[in-house]
Amino acid sequence: MAKQKKQLTKKRIVTAAWKLFYSQGYDDTTVDEIIREAGTSKGTFYHYFDGKDALLSSLSYLFDDKYEELMPLLDPEGDSFDKLVFLNQELFAMIETSVSRELLASLYSSQLITRGEKHLLDRNRLYYRLLNEIISEGQKRGELITTMSSYEMTKLYALCERALLYDWCICNGEYSLKAYSSQVMPMLLSKIRQPET
Repeated sequence: MAKQKKQLTKKRIVTAAWKLFYSQGYDDTTVDEIIREAGTSKGTFYHYFDGKDALLSSLSYLFDDKYEELMPLLDPEGDSFDKLVFLNQELFAMIETSVSRELLASLYSSQLITRGEKHLLDRNRLYYRLLNEIISEGQKRGELITTMSSYEMTKLYALCERALLYDWCICNGEYSLKAYSSQVMPMLLSKIRQPET
């Protein structure tokens, strides 16, 4: 119970921070404003984060929260390939409307130079666990190929998403992330789909 309460507190801080970063910009957001928005104390904030900069790497938690929100919407009997495309579309819609490109670019650059934990590659995240579960299930049902492991396909999926996000950032968001990925992601993933006989 205490662990769950700690996770909820950390989640509140992360959600509040990213809401403020999006609405008023990273530089114009103070730790005090994040604390107020999260409804927590300064001591609690600093228990979880060294400062505002430490929140940059917490974007991956926001992505996991979105996946957690989407899990009940997945049809247990639905096609696994369609589930993967659905998750991508919903995540990218959230990113496009609530995460600034500048902060997303900052996250990517911080992950390139960090010597510490690379949150985007953390296989213990809900993101990776859910994708692996969907892919494994799709392989068992004959919907996805079995010439690659579920781990390799999960890695491929994540790589495709990162590539699309990176391109969107360096193109300064000159196109709709969700609309573009709705065309490109199924094409990129088509090789993992079991051909119909």
